[in-house]
Amino acid sequence: MKIHTDIASFSGVKRPVLTTGTFDGVHLGHQVILDRLQAVAKREEGESVLFTFHPHPRMVLYPNDNNLRLLNTQAEKHALLEAAGLDHLLVVPFSRSFSRMHAVDYVRDVLVDALRVHAVVIGYDHRFGRNREGDIALLKQLGEAYDFMVEEIPAREIDHVKVSSTKIREALLQGDVARAHQLLGYPYMINGVVVKGDQLGRTIGWPTANVGGIDPYKLIPADGVYAITTTTTHGEYDGMMSIGVRPTVVADGPRTIEAHLFNFNADIYGEPITLHLRHRLRDEMRFDGLDTLKAELAKDKTNALRVLANDQHA
Repeated sequence: MKIHTDIASFSGVKRPVLTTGTFDGVHLGHQVILDRLQAVAKREEGESVLFTFHPHPRMVLYPNDNNLRLLNTQAEKHALLEAAGLDHLLVVPFSRSFSRMHAVDYVRDVLVDALRVHAVVIGYDHRFGRNREGDIALLKQLGEAYDFMVEEIPAREIDHVKVSSTKIREALLQGDVARAHQLLGYPYMINGVVVKGDQLGRTIGWPTANVGGIDPYKLIPADGVYAITTTTTHGEYDGMMSIGVRPTVVADGPRTIEAHLFNFNADIYGEPITLHLRHRLRDEMRFDGLDTLKAELAKDKTNALRVLANDQHA
């Protein structure tokens, strides 16, 4: 997959077959569109293109709204799109001036004149242009006028998936990572770097990797304990993870993410780590003391091993 970051230098693409959108999550609904995009590109002997923006349009249009949390970092999104078989990713800066382009101007100046689009593959309910004035009917009219094809993905192909980024965010904020997995088509992931903590877990026989360096816009699921799989520089490991403020050991502490990897004892401070959230085991809880906490951690490990083993046999 080739990544482009400037409309003006977008060239050399054979018969561009294009779709557009933020594609946060690259979830099953997005994958329906990507599959159709690639099928049309193959049929038309062209190359598939996703035209998207960074930063997310909401960050530009509503700069005082600090509540936006994304399902993917840019790096995660790029990896998922490449794995999906996309030929070209065009990522351009989103701006207020761009948002004010009228639909006809956007099609003529951007899609036709700048990108030389051969075909547009788009969902039946897609809106575009200033105040969302453009719709699929207008796009088809402009396609006839400017000589490009419009391939509409009908409701029956998109709606049966019943997926939206909003539904996935809601599931994650409730801690329902299994539901998020169903909607995404892959386990929700958190990428970060292993940082030094207070090393209390090591003193009670449960060493943890404290995860920092997480993108500030990344959505973090509800507090609790989760069964996970991890990807490290040393390989892949099963484990369990806590998200929360550690109420048993710290009063009014910061929210942290700590992972305990099974059958692992290497020093990975400063190294990247990817957490794949498989199942939520329980809420975060405050225990009477460290002995009670240790007993509960042992139960958590048993439960994590059980649900992860069930995943392997599913």
